Amino acid sequence: MSQPDLIHLPLSALSISKLNMRHGRKAPDVSDILPSIREKGIRQTLLVRREGERYGVIAGRRRFFALQQVAKETGTDPLVPCAVMTEDDAASAIEASIIENVARLPASEMEQYTAFRKLHDEGRTVEEIAAFFGVTGLTVRRVLALAALSAPIRKLYAEDEIDRETVRALTLATPARQADWLELWNSETERAPLGRACRAWVTGGSAITTDKALFDLAGYSGAVTADLFGEGAVFADAAAFWEAQDAAVAEKIAGYRQRGWAGITVLERGAYFHRWDYEQTTKKQGGKVIIEQRHDGTVTFHEGWLKASEARKARTPTDKGAAGPGADPKPEMSGPMADYISLHRHSAAQVGLTRNPAIALRLMAAHVLCGSALWNVRLHAPGAVKEPTLESVEGGPARADLDAARDRAGALFEALGAPVPRRSGDAYHLCETFAALLALSDSEVMEVIAVAMAETLESGGPAVEAALHATATDPGAFWQPDEAFFDLLRDRRVTRSFFAETVSPEAAQKAEIATLKAQKAQLVSALAARDGAKGEAWTPGWMQVPPARHVEGAACPPADAWGRIAGLFEAETSGDQRLPCKASAA
Repeated sequence: MSQPDLIHLPLSALSISKLNMRHGRKAPDVSDILPSIREKGIRQTLLVRREGERYGVIAGRRRFFALQQVAKETGTDPLVPCAVMTEDDAASAIEASIIENVARLPASEMEQYTAFRKLHDEGRTVEEIAAFFGVTGLTVRRVLALAALSAPIRKLYAEDEIDRETVRALTLATPARQADWLELWNSETERAPLGRACRAWVTGGSAITTDKALFDLAGYSGAVTADLFGEGAVFADAAAFWEAQDAAVAEKIAGYRQRGWAGITVLERGAYFHRWDYEQTTKKQGGKVIIEQRHDGTVTFHEGWLKASEARKARTPTDKGAAGPGADPKPEMSGPMADYISLHRHSAAQVGLTRNPAIALRLMAAHVLCGSALWNVRLHAPGAVKEPTLESVEGGPARADLDAARDRAGALFEALGAPVPRRSGDAYHLCETFAALLALSDSEVMEVIAVAMAETLESGGPAVEAALHATATDPGAFWQPDEAFFDLLRDRRVTRSFFAETVSPEAAQKAEIATLKAQKAQLVSALAARDGAKGEAWTPGWMQVPPARHVEGAACPPADAWGRIAGLFEAETSGDQRLPCKASAA
């Protein structure tokens, strides 16, 4: 790159160049550098390039936006020190922008793709791009291979509408399959699969990744499909995989036999190794190797385990020497007799629980916490299209309160020396948790149940509205409008309603001619002034109990959910008024 010319240019003559790595992205946060620039101006020149009648900023985007803020505050058009590049060296301009941006903020895959593609289009080879970034040529090829995704899917990924895991899954799809997925995405009645569900949808639900293979992939003759990121490859033919995997397992078994392991048990594919049914022991004491095979291709070798019943038999001559070799190892119950006794005992246990509600409550809590063959209760896993939404929720006071309640519940078990409950479906762990709950007081058990219920409450539906109503909980007490909220606010009708509600109908009417971005900026300022004067935070109808819509007749998920169940929780009174039912103090 030739030495640039140093000159001063008016700020009004500058704009962000299309060659800038972050061109088209939303305005950055400049709060950290704004005070210094207000006081002393910028100390480092902007790198610019002449583009028509104006100059495009190649490097120095944040300084440019900070200067714009200062100019807006002072009503001036300041002169900006700039280093001007030659117009014909586009590749060097792209490289300069990449250096400037990568040093400050990690680039997303789509930003890498854009940068790599621009450099490649300007004549840079894959090896030159790899050397410039300090990565391998394979990495560059994988990122450039995103071009195989359809343009609409790349656009969704660039705008953070879909996540990285979904894009990885879609790189496994053919163009026709990608088109099918887009049709689901754009459908008003169907829902496109995302994340792991998307991978299962693309592969037909039988995805076995190459990291599960016990055999050498170099000698595998079957088809392997790799996603374009190169971080996940799947076997195209599950039958061919298992043929090779079984051969590798047979080799492992032969190795175990050579090392003196006489007992080797291969479980049926999909059957779990239930550790509580076994006792760990040494090879000399008769320990066996139990081989567990999962449908996802995982094979685990459990060394030195013996069935509990076999371990008891092995101990019998020592424990009961008088019986001698004449002791009959045959079970005292036949299979049908065991069923008969078990079912009668089950019936008696059911009656016992109905007559002892406090104990039944504790056993139910253990099932909710641990799961069983008949109970499948899952923790709520928050999911959102936009990453800032998850960050907003994770950083909110409600999450902090929930974490504190979870820690208190866990401390109750730790104080008893019992492990903190986890969802495992393990019958022993279930009974271990039940025993701990029996030792807790009623109030402590209710605290544990409250946490379990909170962690398994499904979001985005009537159950949430019912819980808020019954517990008289104000969502506004745990929330305030943050950057993520205003970034997602994109409906002019709603923004106008917010203005009319928080400022005045006249202010809402005046704001209509402004851009949506300007409207939101005015709304933020107006809310700050209003809340500061009144000493209370503003809460939109969406965050009230019951929830209210801001556009009459328009769909509003919280208000619609409450509308479906309102009649169950509101009591008829005289006239047309309705009063909420009070939650029982018990």
